[in-house]
Amino acid sequence: MDALYTPDPSDPDLFHSTELTRGPWSPDAQHAGAPSALLGHVIERYRPRPGYRVARVAVEILGPVPIAPLRAEVRIVPAEARVAQPGRGAELIEATLSSDRGPVLTARAWRLGRADPEMDVPGELLPTGTHPGPETVTPGPEHAFPSNQPVGFHTAVDYRFVSGAFQTPGPAVCWIRLRCPVVAGTAPGPLERTLAAADFGNGVSSVLPWGRYFFINTDLTVTLPREPVGEWVCLDAVTHPERSGIGMVDARLFDEKGPIGRSAQTLLLGTR
Repeated sequence: MDALYTPDPSDPDLFHSTELTRGPWSPDAQHAGAPSALLGHVIERYRPRPGYRVARVAVEILGPVPIAPLRAEVRIVPAEARVAQPGRGAELIEATLSSDRGPVLTARAWRLGRADPEMDVPGELLPTGTHPGPETVTPGPEHAFPSNQPVGFHTAVDYRFVSGAFQTPGPAVCWIRLRCPVVAGTAPGPLERTLAAADFGNGVSSVLPWGRYFFINTDLTVTLPREPVGEWVCLDAVTHPERSGIGMVDARLFDEKGPIGRSAQTLLLGTR
């Protein structure tokens, strides 16, 4: 297996899940980062328009995702073009992944026209600075993903913790890179790489013991004012739990050139 999913040779909308999608909560369910990246794959390739790119995507996780074939449906939500200036507009793309049980993930993504030439704006939307690059970090045993499964999504990615660790409660800074394609025979695009990494926010910055609690995200929202470049995506993540059993994760996102955006997750907390 050299990819998270393999396309069906007779059906372009059907993708077969491999064991590399397996998550930490059940041996029969996927890590949400894998199907989120698959949604990024189909969204990036749906009716591409020169000068446009996805600036924000919101993924809703409707339930456990089985390690089974997934069918993708993509469409542009009908609406009047929201024109910011001549030649520029906005498109809302809706995508759904379904198993034989029904829909398991949905996503809505805003694809926006880029300014050409670039605009002269006061200041910057994103904070400046970056973190030490992944090549400066030596992974150790404390950085290992807490799973008793020999094969899963945790074996399909590389981790480089600048601070924190999976088994160290609290905020963390971690570089993440896919080790294989999302879909066999294709190279992961910027949105695929970012969604695959951003879904680890609740894992890298966990504040509750893995053996006693679960902290499952019900959604993932990523906003990208700047398109990421390179293979690595860095999460500067913080988890905020509440006694109500609801939590959230806030993460700043970086590539090796600097900040690219932010991600957020809503968490369902509970005891195992």
